Amino acid sequence: MAFSELLDRVGSLGRFQVLQSMALVMPIMWVATQNILENFSAAVPGHRCWVPLLDNGTALAGTPSALRPEALLAVSIPPGPNHGPHQCRRFRQPQWQLLDTNSTATNWSEAATEPCVDGWVYDRSTFTSTIVDKWDLVCDSQALKPMAQSIFLAGVLVGTTVTGQASDRFGRRLVLTWSYLQVAVWGTATAFAPSFPVYCLFRFLAALAITGIMMNTATILIEWTSAQARAMVMTFSNLGYSFGMILMATAAYGIRDWMWLQLVVSVPFFLFFVYSWWLPESARWLLTRGKVEQGLRELQRVAAINGKRAVGDALTTEVLLSAMQKELSVSQTPTNLGNLLCTPGLGLRTFVSTLCWFAFGFTFFGLALDLQALDSNIFLLQVLIGVIDMAAKIGTLLLLSCLGRRPMLAASLVLAGLCILANVLVPYEMRSLRSALALLGLGWIGGTFTCITIYSGELFPTVLRITAVGLGQMLARGGAILGPLVRLLGIHNPSLPLLLYGAVPVLSGLTVLLLPETRGLPLPDTIQDIQSQTVKKATHDTRGPSVLKSTQL
Repeated sequence: MAFSELLDRVGSLGRFQVLQSMALVMPIMWVATQNILENFSAAVPGHRCWVPLLDNGTALAGTPSALRPEALLAVSIPPGPNHGPHQCRRFRQPQWQLLDTNSTATNWSEAATEPCVDGWVYDRSTFTSTIVDKWDLVCDSQALKPMAQSIFLAGVLVGTTVTGQASDRFGRRLVLTWSYLQVAVWGTATAFAPSFPVYCLFRFLAALAITGIMMNTATILIEWTSAQARAMVMTFSNLGYSFGMILMATAAYGIRDWMWLQLVVSVPFFLFFVYSWWLPESARWLLTRGKVEQGLRELQRVAAINGKRAVGDALTTEVLLSAMQKELSVSQTPTNLGNLLCTPGLGLRTFVSTLCWFAFGFTFFGLALDLQALDSNIFLLQVLIGVIDMAAKIGTLLLLSCLGRRPMLAASLVLAGLCILANVLVPYEMRSLRSALALLGLGWIGGTFTCITIYSGELFPTVLRITAVGLGQMLARGGAILGPLVRLLGIHNPSLPLLLYGAVPVLSGLTVLLLPETRGLPLPDTIQDIQSQTVKKATHDTRGPSVLKSTQL
């Protein structure tokens, strides 16, 4: 009897799994708010240089008292590239000649201007406070905002490498509980950061723990659920991220101060920390670590919650050890990263799958963390992204069983890229069309996440599956780090970021056609299983077309 059969006996999809899924998906919603928080807490408000004529509070000597604020602004601030007041320069001295109706733009030169040496005046009509106006992350310091986002995503990348090892050594539930506490502490501390470097440090530390929540939530759900229900349970977990996007937009709409918004999305993790002690440890992990008695207690507890107390009482140490023989033999097979890259049949799968993971992280976070670039209502856009992401994940899950893994993954990547590339051709004045194309692109990227999550698990054998998926997620985090930084290329050409965001998924989608289809195939357990599949496919492909001879009796 395998461990999966043992899990079926105590209940692999009962009351316990329902309660556990609800308890674990709730924090996932708030993790999503942490990931996209800076769409709102780091929103760039309208700004211009501080000038004495308008902002000194008292009239200066020699200033005509009858002049309107618009006239004072015209003689104090030169026009900017968007024909409004320049955001980063001011006149050294008031240019009174510009009030003359016969004056032209040639009446002043660049030499007559200077940077905003006295600071900026910010438009607080949408947000009362953001980290941008708190630490003046504008003009020459505008690159610091995407750097802060990349530092946070770098923390997620580092956490990916650390959390997996910690979970294998100390347990899934313990690391998950510790991660809840860390996000609560560092997220709360971020709201009181005295400087921008300290803010980035606290966000980095919170990102380390966020990875622990994401990875251990998925692992616990998988290890306590039957194989038949895993796709449904994991889709439900992924929908938590979609609901989190809507939750973030709702919270930001009601709270326009970045410090209070930071607190609102961080304090709930204290509650998650408290009730997470109720969650049982993974019995599969306990048994593989030799903690048979503790694993027996957890299984009996789950059996009691699922209404199968008699089955739990009948379990013994000998039954558990017998059930784990297959898992232990597979886990002891020596494997390493070299097997993924050098083994025939695995190298191409590794390259293409990691490229798809990279494309997902690069494109999604590059677009989703810069909603202001669409020049629309960012609150409504965030809600629409959550709704479309939800529909895309559910629709993709249904289509995977009909169309197959390979065509769905290739189509979702290529269509996402084409929607983004189409925006390069749309004029900036057509805001609604630009927003619609961007939303469609993000929707297809959401479908890509569902495809690659399921497809990656089926492409690789059991002995290398965690290593392969972990490598793919690391590439996704690397792409997520680069995504916000690519926006800095917009300084040279506004179309360059969109060209890259669109080209990467299109090229990745085309490489998917090199992979085999896995729909309906049994999950491979060993490297030999993969090689056998490759040999069977090659034999089938080289077999000539069937010739039917008709004989007449």
